[in-house]
Amino acid sequence: MLIGLVYVALVIIGTVVLCNCYTAESGGGGRRPHRILLDTDVDTDDFFALLYLLKLNRSEFDLQAVTINTNAWTNAGHAVNQIYDILYMMGRDDIAVGVGGEGGILEDGTILQDVGGYLPLIEQGTSTSGYCRYRQAIPVGKGGRLDIDSNFGFRKSFLPQGNRKYSPLRQPTTQQVMIDKVSRGPITILLLGAHTNFAIFLMQNPHLKKNIEHIYAMGGGVSGDRGNLFTDYTSNPYAEFNIFGDPFAAYQVIHSGIPVTLVPLDATSTIPISDNFFNAFEQNQHTYEAQYCFKSLKMVRDAWFNGQFYTSYFMWDSFTSGVATAIMRKSSDPNGENDFAEMEFINITVITSNKPYGVSDGSNPFFNGLKTPKFNLKKGGIHSGHVQTQLRDPFCLVKNGKGKCKDGYTMEVTGPEAVSVLVATKAKPNRDSKSSLDREFFISFLDVLNLPQHTGRFNFTTQFPYYKEVLYKPDFGGKKLGKNVLFDTDMSAGDFLALFYLLKLPVEVINLKAILVSPTGWANAATIDIIYDLLHMMGRDDIPVGLGDVFATNQSDSVFPGVGDCKYVKAIPHGSGGLLDSDTLYGLARDLPRSPRRYTAENSAKFGAPLYIDHPELRQPVALEVWKSVVKSLDEGSKITILTNGPLTNLAKIVLSEKNTSSVIQDVYIVGGNINYNNTEKGNVFNIPSNEYAELNMFLDPLAAKMVFDSGLDITLIPLGIQRKVSAFPNILERLRVCKRTPEAIFAMRLISRLHRLQQKHHRYQHMDTFLGEILGAVILGGDQSTTNSAFQVKPIRVVATGVESEDGQMKIDERNGKSVKILEYVDHMACYDIFTNRLGNDQQCAVVGSFEEQRRIWSTPPK
Repeated sequence: MLIGLVYVALVIIGTVVLCNCYTAESGGGGRRPHRILLDTDVDTDDFFALLYLLKLNRSEFDLQAVTINTNAWTNAGHAVNQIYDILYMMGRDDIAVGVGGEGGILEDGTILQDVGGYLPLIEQGTSTSGYCRYRQAIPVGKGGRLDIDSNFGFRKSFLPQGNRKYSPLRQPTTQQVMIDKVSRGPITILLLGAHTNFAIFLMQNPHLKKNIEHIYAMGGGVSGDRGNLFTDYTSNPYAEFNIFGDPFAAYQVIHSGIPVTLVPLDATSTIPISDNFFNAFEQNQHTYEAQYCFKSLKMVRDAWFNGQFYTSYFMWDSFTSGVATAIMRKSSDPNGENDFAEMEFINITVITSNKPYGVSDGSNPFFNGLKTPKFNLKKGGIHSGHVQTQLRDPFCLVKNGKGKCKDGYTMEVTGPEAVSVLVATKAKPNRDSKSSLDREFFISFLDVLNLPQHTGRFNFTTQFPYYKEVLYKPDFGGKKLGKNVLFDTDMSAGDFLALFYLLKLPVEVINLKAILVSPTGWANAATIDIIYDLLHMMGRDDIPVGLGDVFATNQSDSVFPGVGDCKYVKAIPHGSGGLLDSDTLYGLARDLPRSPRRYTAENSAKFGAPLYIDHPELRQPVALEVWKSVVKSLDEGSKITILTNGPLTNLAKIVLSEKNTSSVIQDVYIVGGNINYNNTEKGNVFNIPSNEYAELNMFLDPLAAKMVFDSGLDITLIPLGIQRKVSAFPNILERLRVCKRTPEAIFAMRLISRLHRLQQKHHRYQHMDTFLGEILGAVILGGDQSTTNSAFQVKPIRVVATGVESEDGQMKIDERNGKSVKILEYVDHMACYDIFTNRLGNDQQCAVVGSFEEQRRIWSTPPK
């Protein structure tokens, strides 16, 4: 194919602008389209790159598949559904999407089928849970995974929702998609995140290397200390996030023998988002895809953390997609000549460990305690040195100097480790020296996104002819409201069942004042949107929702609080039966009606956002804000009851914030903890074998739990042992099948049925009955205890929080140091099932809009 550069004079409000419009013209020879597989971590600039690819001439570039890198800037459940929605908007439901997988890697280096890439290769064992050695450099909350998962709160308001979605055990895995697409013939790989997925593919399928024509990767920094780990410069000033995400994987890719083109920070740092480009983009939003990209970019700019957006935000991945496709167009040129970047062959390698090699300091799982190193690596070789273990790794720190660790550094070298890689060194200037856009790729990016061909069909609102945004707020005038209740949840499947029950209780009995979300447990922070959707379904858009801290107590970094350790949350699986399923409510979240309320990032007042003290509705309130507003709203002499169904992070912060907690907190019901009578009651921290007796809610933040139990609050504990008494799927399903089929009862039955079926089908779901037991706190709080035959006993309880993994979160009966706690010791489990199902089947306080499908019908029908 030949590229013709066409100059078109555009008249925009009286101004003549020369536009470099890139068009694909058919050349001789009729070459087949370049088949492309894109592996992405779905950061903002990644979907810019995806949309750029989707807009190119399909006779030249045939995007075959998108696979998702799950150990970097996004979480799998949120990322996969965003990709599905982008492809639906673009009319490309034919493109395969792969994410995750439940395979593992054995101690001897044997790679099992379908490794999901949730962990870097150095941490990958036989499950999807594990330590965040490299990923902890990425912020978890604002400015990090929370904002990327939700696209700063903009994603759900713009992208249309199609039929494709994540579904447990039905979702194609990354390795399945890679094997399928590469097996079919020559293909080009574009890597825009960590290299974990593709490294696993290469290591397990060396016979398919012959089909890979070229690898293009955005990542690394070649010239000196060009790293961008802004959260940890003091340890490692050399690495770039994509390569640092899994240095050993990147080493495997670079050393694979397949031709590699690298677009490192050296080049991307020469194409920052300039003020002129931003303004030109704002004036050129003629397609839905251009609108989505610009409005997303504006959200990024407005929320940028240091006010230096125009000098520190670059066209990383979109530029890479441009360079890659421009080189492919001139594939006969051996030097990678292209329109957008200057290129140079450089001999490089990827540093995976630090000298001296052959050390045995416990930092390197490839060698630690193994007679034969993993993957048969060479003892004393380049992979055998100290491997950076964490942020502020003491090994890496140099007093009054820059850090010395080089993990993930794409270093220029000579000798046997050197691989000749084609490297982009600089973005080319615009050939039109009079243009305000100073980079050639700026022109191409705007032109391509605004092409009328292959354009998006609609956005979320325009796909429905009668779309109308509605908030449902009940009128309780004349009713005497009941007990004031605040629900604190970590958004596990069982917590959503408990929330349905609380919302169905008569408001004369329970007045649900607010919901606090703790993203330190079973779900990631952006999953808060499911809470909003469920409240919308039930007509309770009046209930405020506060987002708690993204780290357990004392786990955030002291230097850069946006990052931190995963000492406790590492116990939660990333894949099936874990975060992937919780973040999608086991594939059912998208069946809930869509709420106008959603997580929204904080926008900078500098760029025109109103001050939030006057407009709190314009961004997501934090948990303590909601708590203080609830306390302020209480009638004189009134108090509040708190029900917690997750880690006690939020409650501990409330205790610290109140001088006299008993003056506002009536009592607390805590679902969690494990009373180990005579070493017979095992806990459920199943991914930490050394800790046999802790329960997850206490283990996930033991310091917070200790603080709460030592606070003197009136606590009723619903421990793990009694929860297990109400965890029989067949019994509750039998009752749901015969109760009245309200929308909420139907949804609860679908969710419980799915949990039960998954438990029967796959070993990753063996713990599903844990979630069913979580309804018990709501039932006890809101029910008649004589009906459930509840029996309690008061015992002195102490929570262990010593920092020792094998003990943290355990509960001890301690006559000397324990605090008195009322413990639920018996309940009639059959009565609990009846109470729960009868309440969900009750006609009172029923759903006002039962599903997304019902919403779709409403928005597609003319109003009467």
